[in-house]
Amino acid sequence: MTIFETAVRPVLFRVGGGDAERAHEFTLGRLAGLGSGARALLRRRYAVSDPVEVFGVRFPNRVGLAAGMDKNGVALPAWPALGFGFVEVGTVTAKAQPGNDKPRLFRLRESEAVINRMGFNNAGAAALAERLRALGPIGVPLGISLGKSKVTPLEEAVQDYLTSYELLHPYADYIAVNVSSPNTPGLRTLQDKSALAALLAALVGKVPVLVKIAPDLTEPAIAELLEVCLSSGAAGVIATNTTLSRDGLAGPDQARAAEAGGLSGRPLTERARKIVHFVHEETGGRLPIIGVGGIVEADDAARMFDAGAALIQLYTGFIYRGPALVRAAARARP
Repeated sequence: MTIFETAVRPVLFRVGGGDAERAHEFTLGRLAGLGSGARALLRRRYAVSDPVEVFGVRFPNRVGLAAGMDKNGVALPAWPALGFGFVEVGTVTAKAQPGNDKPRLFRLRESEAVINRMGFNNAGAAALAERLRALGPIGVPLGISLGKSKVTPLEEAVQDYLTSYELLHPYADYIAVNVSSPNTPGLRTLQDKSALAALLAALVGKVPVLVKIAPDLTEPAIAELLEVCLSSGAAGVIATNTTLSRDGLAGPDQARAAEAGGLSGRPLTERARKIVHFVHEETGGRLPIIGVGGIVEADDAARMFDAGAALIQLYTGFIYRGPALVRAAARARP
């Protein structure tokens, strides 16, 4: 086990009396406060150089931070120092919103999993744009995940996404279109063929646009979605978001199975990998894939690359394994 697992993680898991969201905010605050000297020390330990170009963007390595970890971009300079080759902020919405009622984030330790029903809590696209303008480049590619504001009717979703896009695309190396979170009512209907085509018609053009898909879609539904992505000029696919399934939970965690929200982490490992493989086969490699879901060990990263992912992202695995996982995953060979 690493120092993070034996010494750091137990402390973080006790923050706020074990409240996962308070620990998350505490961690972001500490990372945001790291000075340049501390970041340089971390970079020497964790950074891995393995450059690759995907959808026209050059990445210093293949491992990124998934959306949801740093929604408002408050700790952006820290993530490259921890070894990440790219960072995705958000999901951000056109209108600032508090998200769902608390508690809304739960650790399932025996399963190395998390359930969240955050509900796109964020300060809004304008606030993120101002932060990014003031900060400047962070040294690695930046992705920005866009979602629909909860108060916006589905029939006005395109304009809602477009508002965020116009504010934020000047700061993005790519835009991720999140139409697959289970925590905003009706959002997943935007994965339907006509709705997705209208959305991509409005957004594709200025920077690479990727579509993030749900792991709960059937293969025929995924195939239809991929047809829209290819015909609409999407630059790639992010597979996958969190799942509504509760399969694979360890015995002690079954008591949490009734909690509403999306499940991430180890129970999603095989499902996410199979979807990445399906997307790769279905498109003949024409759509680059960012693989995300259940990557908890370096071998999970290697298998995700073998399945067809060009890049991968970490979220829950990082919570349980820390920056050593970033380094190990970046050294895993596709």
